[in-house]
Amino acid sequence: MDHIFSSHLNELITKLNQLSKVPVRESIIQLSVDAPALPLLSWLAAQNQFPKLYWHGRDRDEDVAAIGACKSFFVEEHADDNVLAQIYQQQRNKTNQQDIRYYGGLAFDRTVESWPEFGRAHFILPRIELRRNGNKIRILLNLNFDGTDPQQEIQAALTTIKQVQKPRPLSPPHKMSLMGRSDLPRYERWKELVEQVTQDKFNQTTPKVVLSRHTQIDVNDDIDPWTVLACWQGRNPNSFQFGFQFSQQRAFISCSPERLYLRRQQELFTEALAGTTVRGLNPDEDNLLAQALLDDIKNSNENQLVRQHIVNVLTPLSQYVGADEHPKIFKLNHIQHLHRSIRAQIKPGVSDFELLRALHPTPAVGGLPREAALNFIRQREGYTRGWYAGACGYFNRNESEFSVAIRSALIEPRRINLFAGAGIVAGSDPIAEWQELENKLATVLSILIDF
Repeated sequence: MDHIFSSHLNELITKLNQLSKVPVRESIIQLSVDAPALPLLSWLAAQNQFPKLYWHGRDRDEDVAAIGACKSFFVEEHADDNVLAQIYQQQRNKTNQQDIRYYGGLAFDRTVESWPEFGRAHFILPRIELRRNGNKIRILLNLNFDGTDPQQEIQAALTTIKQVQKPRPLSPPHKMSLMGRSDLPRYERWKELVEQVTQDKFNQTTPKVVLSRHTQIDVNDDIDPWTVLACWQGRNPNSFQFGFQFSQQRAFISCSPERLYLRRQQELFTEALAGTTVRGLNPDEDNLLAQALLDDIKNSNENQLVRQHIVNVLTPLSQYVGADEHPKIFKLNHIQHLHRSIRAQIKPGVSDFELLRALHPTPAVGGLPREAALNFIRQREGYTRGWYAGACGYFNRNESEFSVAIRSALIEPRRINLFAGAGIVAGSDPIAEWQELENKLATVLSILIDF
């Protein structure tokens, strides 16, 4: 711990020692010290304590890196939403501290098996959390005295602090050799599925199904997830950027353009993000493509369906819901989307879990109507989505934020699993939709592979 940061960590140790001399008054206590900013992904990559997580919201100058867990909620088997909501409410009542955040995620489909360690839902209260705002960092230390021996909990926190590694530069990005690639479903099967969804009879009852593909890339070297995330972040700065690594074996990273919701007290912000085209090679071509997307009936209908669904599910939970009448263009590096903002005033007493249950999975990643589309995906898609297209973010008393985990990758030793989806509606063309999947993988593939 011999680095510039160590004096600030020593301050935390002093606070811990003071805490050990007084009776514990709350179940959860958070200690904090201020420090000068440092690159959080570099710090995180240097740490060897798990879990590790990173979070950066889309519209703000805050990012977070955290290690360890003093409390975790892990649901491996069937997850009952009411039970989860109850657990979370009980947990919230254990402290009055306003800054406590539980970070984690929910699988895309919590009725089926998910990935090892990630489970159907997994949230943690980190042991050490670094929150950067501008050129300042707050180092937060969380202690959980609920059902634990206070001295043991303080000792566990001391051990974590003493094992903090000094930050070092991220391993430089290097292109890897592609040893193998497989797609699930393969194109022939994809074509069959698209044709099933676009049949008149099916389409009348289920106007939209979001079909996705798992692309497994085998490479000749291990991949540092935090280096990949840093490169991806540089290319899509106007996205959510986050990563969760519960053990050495697997890391899930995402650079997602899509917000599920942001709640500030009773005010809720969400959006309809659906309808996609590519970026142009110059400003004129880019504007023409954007205008063509706005004028395209299929894409406009798709976005309108999503908007209508979100308004419908929020209405019973809200005193007021307002949505953009007309879509705008949301630009990313390789593609552009149709986007409508939606905001609501939530009724008192509505919890984050009720919001998650109402909004997730969105029609932009599942389809419409939700249950019919999810059934089709469950039975036909042919692989486990896990946290791909799931909901990742954090709960907090005053402000909670979740992103939809699209544009994401599950990194394993010498393997990267990539995911992309496309909304299939009447008139969808299998070849064009398959190409859309390729467009969505273009940014992350260009970071990883030397073609």
